[in-house]
Amino acid sequence: MRAHLIDMNNVTLHAKVTAEPIDSGFRFSVTGTGEVRGSIQRMVTAHAATMNGVAGFTYIAEDMPDGAIMTVTVADPADLPKLHALGFIGVMTLGAHHQAHHLAIASGQSPHH
Repeated sequence: MRAHLIDMNNVTLHAKVTAEPIDSGFRFSVTGTGEVRGSIQRMVTAHAATMNGVAGFTYIAEDMPDGAIMTVTVADPADLPKLHALGFIGVMTLGAHHQAHHLAIASGQSPHH
């Protein structure tokens, strides 16, 4: 659990994010060095897998040498302003799975399978 909380801290406070508007969404390039790079790759991959398809959002995660890319698109164009307002960090907070996710980690289970 401690390692996961460190990953959350690294991504929230130390990652650099650029957001590129694309058709129906955004492409977030999330980069960092050292342990931050690994935190980014773990968090982006896990969140995209967990949240893909939820609430009409589609997530695609790709690792890159210095971090990861998360592409998020919306099914309903009316959700595009919400996605824009949330940005990367806001998108990472979406989902009602966080309590169960953290309990699984704390009890030694893998929450991403």
